[in-house]
Amino acid sequence: MKQSHDSYELDDDPSRVELDRVHGWLTTSYWSPGVSRDVVERALKGSSLIVGAYLRDEQVGYLRVVSDRATFAWIGDVWVAEPHRGHGLARAMVHFVLAHPNHQGLRRWTLATRDAHEIYAACGFEPLPAPERWMIFRATTVPSPRTRGEGNSHA
Repeated sequence: MKQSHDSYELDDDPSRVELDRVHGWLTTSYWSPGVSRDVVERALKGSSLIVGAYLRDEQVGYLRVVSDRATFAWIGDVWVAEPHRGHGLARAMVHFVLAHPNHQGLRRWTLATRDAHEIYAACGFEPLPAPERWMIFRATTVPSPRTRGEGNSHA
């Protein structure tokens, strides 16, 4: 699927993504500093939807979605190259994925941001209504063995 945004083109074709360029961007981001190229490539391949933003044939933006395509989606790795910021590209990419035919009927979309709350609020995102219900597992943590009947998962 392709869509125009001013002089830019949004495209969900992962074969068009310039992996080295995306890796260069993400390795300097606050959420994945120093991330390896291999991890960026595996993340791209494991995502349910990839969006690139292009000015002519130059890639200037990137976004990926992780989803089961039935109930839940997470938007991550949203990046717009510095010279192209301020043109509404991040917002356009988010609207593109929210409207994508392969990701309709989901109960919940999530994302995390340190500094782009206004962009995502303009797309309809809001703070978690019950953040105390959400938990995170960090790979550096070693889990203890679970005993029978322990814990419930109600997301």
